[in-house]
Order: sequence, then structure tokens, then C-alpha cells
Amino acid sequence: MTPLTRDAGIRIPLICGAMYPCSNPELVAAASRAGGIGIVQPISLTYVHGYDFREGVRRTLALAGGRPIGMNALIEASSRTYRRRMEGWIDIALEEGIRFFVTSLGKPDWVVERVHAVGGKVYHDVTELKWAEKGLESGVDGLIAVNRQAGGHPGNLDPESLLDEVGGLGLPVVCAGGVGNEAEFIRMTGMGYDGVQMGTRFVATRECRVSEPYKAAIVAASADDIVWTERITGVPVAVIRTPFVEAAGTEVGPVARRLLQWRPTKHLTRSWLVLKSLWTLKRTSMDESAQKEYWQAGRSVESISRIESAEEIVERFGRAWLARRDAGTGPSD
Repeated sequence: MTPLTRDAGIRIPLICGAMYPCSNPELVAAASRAGGIGIVQPISLTYVHGYDFREGVRRTLALAGGRPIGMNALIEASSRTYRRRMEGWIDIALEEGIRFFVTSLGKPDWVVERVHAVGGKVYHDVTELKWAEKGLESGVDGLIAVNRQAGGHPGNLDPESLLDEVGGLGLPVVCAGGVGNEAEFIRMTGMGYDGVQMGTRFVATRECRVSEPYKAAIVAASADDIVWTERITGVPVAVIRTPFVEAAGTEVGPVARRLLQWRPTKHLTRSWLVLKSLWTLKRTSMDESAQKEYWQAGRSVESISRIESAEEIVERFGRAWLARRDAGTGPSD
């Protein structure tokens, strides 16, 4: 066992990471059903896939067949309304029996307080030491180290450097970024990570409810096809290089850049870009016509060669994990 398997109540130290707009109930449940843990992303569940939050959580739990699922809490204080909504979602998740939470952005102390009160665990996304220290101060139970190979909003460090930076805080550390096959999974856990979180690999699955052109683009792409663009949210997002991305460019315009740099307008501009990105990514990720190709993905595309079942992926990684354990090169139960 690893700290992650104990904290999440799972067999395989593998997280199907929360993804906007890709985290639908069928995908989240499939990862959990197979022995890892899938993470509910509330905005995906409600805004993209059209569920009342409680209804969506219950459906996901039912599909998971009694296996645990987790929840992602984006806790950046963009507005009081959003904070109240996130608090409500967390309370509902706790009422429905979810006990594993992944927090992103902001200071997670208030989430930790709520979750620890009922015996749950909180892991916090970090990209460097200062955010890891804030998580430690808040009482989180583990860290998810997002490296420069990740999809979505990547960090700046490679997996080795990031583990060196945050691995000495006495908390479990999960690798996020660059893992698309069993060999990479075993390499990261052998390096000292307590588990792995994957996103891109789970987009190219039969259970994921995004467009077929998006999935096909992941299968066809190489690591060199991944670029960072600021045009979606104002900060770098890892996407597949497509004709649309090349035509649009990867930097925000001069007006937006000035507004992002000027303190009185920075917060408002960032909030506007994030709200705009919710609509953009929902539309482009679900559009079967692929007219605008803003497709998030990490450098793990290099090792993704086909669309398959999420359950099959977790089971295959599980066999590799058990083989490593039985060979005496990994932790034992």
C-alpha cells in the first residue's frame, strides 16, 4: 500500500484527474470501479453534462458500484457567489459519502476543516514549493505535484525537480503530468511518488463524453505537438497544436496583457477570461465538426496510441503495479 491507496481507499495508486469539460459520470465511475479513483469536477458535472450536482454525484456513485469517488474543489476566491456555491457542493459531496477531495488554487484551510470533521482526506494541487507550504499550513493530507508535462494548467518544473522541491515536507506526493503508459507509471512510483494522476490518457477513452475528433487528435499527437497558450485563461494552458491554435496565436493581446498586469484590473480581467474559457472549452471539446480546435492535452500524448476503455487502462496499470510489488521492487500490502 501507499499513503494514496490508504487515504483514498483504493487498490491502485492511480487518480483519474478532474478535467473541465471532460469529467462525466461514466468516466469518473469507470476509473473507480476498476480500482483507482475518479474525481468529480463540479462545473463539468453541472454546466457541461447538465446534472443537478447531488443527482450527478448519486449517479456517479451508483455507476462506481460501491467503490469510492473523489471531488475536485477549485477554491480560488473569484467571487462570494462562487465561494458559496463551492461550499454547497462540498457539503453535498460529504452528505453523499465522498471522503477524498482534491483542491486547486487558493488556500484550502476551510476545505480541510470541513472534510477532516467527518474523517475525510484532502490532497492539494501544487506546482512549486511555496504552494506546497501553503497546503501544509492548511493541514492537507497530501500533494498532487503538477509538472510541466501536464495538460490543462501545467507547472514549470519537470517531475524529478518538482519531487525534489516538495518531497521533503512529510506529505505524500502524487505525480501529475507526463504519464500515459504503464512504464511511465512504474517509473514515477519508482522515483518516489506515492501515486500518479492522469488526465490526457483518460480523455482518449470510450467513456469520456468529448468529441471523436478530440480523442483522435490525442492519439495522433506527439509530445512536440503540445504547446502552451495564454489565450484561453490568461495563463498558460497546454493544448494540441492545431491550425486553429496556430492561426489564433498563443499570447494574449496587448490590451488584455496590460489589464492582467495592472493590479486594479488584474482580478476582474482574469475572472472574465476564466468565464469566457468555460464556454470556449465546452463548445470546442464537444463539437464533432471540429471547426475550432482548442483541445487540452499534456505531453503524455506521446505514449497514447489508441482509444480504449478507462476500466481497461486502470486494470492494465494495476497489473503492472502488482507485478512490480511481487517482484520486490515496490511496496507490499
